[in-house]
Amino acid sequence: MQGPFHRFHELFAQLGLPDDSASIERFIADHAPLPADVKLHAAPFWTAAQSSFLHESCMQDADWAEQADQLNVALHKLTNTAGH
Repeated sequence: MQGPFHRFHELFAQLGLPDDSASIERFIADHAPLPADVKLHAAPFWTAAQSSFLHESCMQDADWAEQADQLNVALHKLTNTAGH
């Protein structure tokens, strides 16, 4: 049985963050790029509850894992393009 499908903006709502497109883009622009060695849940800008939610979502391959992976890519994507 397949779990529920969540949209990317719903992850932001679940994290207690503004979930409109402009706010999501601003959040990513403000916090990217994360260093390659920093895991998504370990980024310094999360609250303890947000960090725990993201970590558990990825570790348990939970309903939110796909969206957490998408956020991880978005926050790390600029890391490898500097200097190229």
